Amino acid sequence: MASSAPPNPKQDRLRAHFVDHAPSEHNKRWDDLWSAGDFIPWDRGYANPALIDALSERADLLPPPLKPDGKRSRALVPGCGKGYDIALFASHGYDSYGLEVSENAVRVAGEYLKDPGAGPLEGEYRLKDEKVGKGSTKCVLGDFFNDDWLASTGGLGNGFDVIYDNTVSSATCSCILSSLTPNQFLCALHPTIRPQWAQRMVQLLAPGGSLVCLEFPTYKPPQSGGPPFSLPPVVHEELLKRPGEDITYDESGKCLSTQRAESGKALARVAHWKPARTHQVAIINGEVTDWVSVWRHK
Repeated sequence: MASSAPPNPKQDRLRAHFVDHAPSEHNKRWDDLWSAGDFIPWDRGYANPALIDALSERADLLPPPLKPDGKRSRALVPGCGKGYDIALFASHGYDSYGLEVSENAVRVAGEYLKDPGAGPLEGEYRLKDEKVGKGSTKCVLGDFFNDDWLASTGGLGNGFDVIYDNTVSSATCSCILSSLTPNQFLCALHPTIRPQWAQRMVQLLAPGGSLVCLEFPTYKPPQSGGPPFSLPPVVHEELLKRPGEDITYDESGKCLSTQRAESGKALARVAHWKPARTHQVAIINGEVTDWVSVWRHK
């Protein structure tokens, strides 16, 4: 296990932006940050290298971007921030949708997605397969837990073929406690909201679809609060075995592994690995602390 992360002034400043404000005010607080544009610490400038590598090296874990009938598979990135992950999925051929609760974030993403370029790392947003082609890109405004935004993505239909919970790369993080929870994501949601996240993912994920989770921060002590909140792999395991139900924590806030039977709505973890690379914020003393998990309907 990696040692604890060093103090992070940006995280402290982000927490301070919310600490004296009621949960009902948090959506506006996020929008204020996007509007000012001078303190957006969750924006890393490019898609997470762990996702870049997963799409390139573990494509067998995802539905293909083109379906047998010629239609494109749809990818959803809740809490998409500026839209790096949207551009990345589109480069692999998926029709890609981002979701944000902040009007200013949607505006920024819309401008970025007009021309994201080739990508600053290794041309990660370039077209991957001429035969498949690029998918479309769009960022929509809405609350992840409501259905109003679905019409802007073509409706729910059978669900989204790929959903990416992008806990660290570029998305809005929040500890809000109301139904107006901003769109990002599990590391950012207050622990009391986590069961709703799991239930909603089950609702939105298509049969045969894949939920891809970047698990961050795995190293953070649970008592340190958030956002982002401590998110070791056991949290996903407990949430997705019985989606919508509360999970168990000890007195320090550490999630406990239980022997509860899976419910009929459970998602099965089909892959789990530590990526070779990720954003620098999750590399502690030279060790990658993130994990990637992929989940499907049973």
